[in-house]
Amino acid sequence: MDIINIELENWYSLSIKLNYFAIILLFVILFGVSIIVKKILPLLHKNSMYIDEVELGIGTNSKVKIKFSREDREIAYKLWVEMSTRKIILPFDEENDVIVEVYDSWYSFFGIARGLLKDIPVEKLNSSLQLISVTDRVLNKCLRPHLTKWQARFRKWYNLQLDSNSDLTPQEIQYTYPHYNELIKELKAINKNIDYYGEILKKLAFKE
Repeated sequence: MDIINIELENWYSLSIKLNYFAIILLFVILFGVSIIVKKILPLLHKNSMYIDEVELGIGTNSKVKIKFSREDREIAYKLWVEMSTRKIILPFDEENDVIVEVYDSWYSFFGIARGLLKDIPVEKLNSSLQLISVTDRVLNKCLRPHLTKWQARFRKWYNLQLDSNSDLTPQEIQYTYPHYNELIKELKAINKNIDYYGEILKKLAFKE
């Protein structure tokens, strides 16, 4: 569909024909695209949407392609997998789990979580606030306070006991820790709290 048709009828006559229908249709398309873009821009930071490609034409050839960024979902999924397969969300098993191994797992998760958050592009920080906030709460509101309070003192005590109680299992040794009940109570409370945040990450990862 031509918008403008220019023809040379003879050596002294030039014919210019305008397709008013095509011109009007083009303006309608441009107006419609401008409205769509205005609607989308406020959602760019909120829903991680961005315009990937815009193609303008006439009739059925006109189209606007919109994509949803998968970066936040991928990071949320990786965090959820790490949490749900470690002794972070999984309840502490007093008969089989070893406290120092739990602390080692937590420490590894810190490094993984920080690395994943660093992968978020700077221009997407505003749209990733929920993901960043949930991860920050897991690291700094749940895990860090417990580790600060218990890890160093328990490890020091535990290492000394290993040398003098080689005939006992690690589980049997940790049972004798003077503050065992208090430590385990807080440990199990953390499992429950982080399970809540794990569900948030799961919803972020699997949302449509």
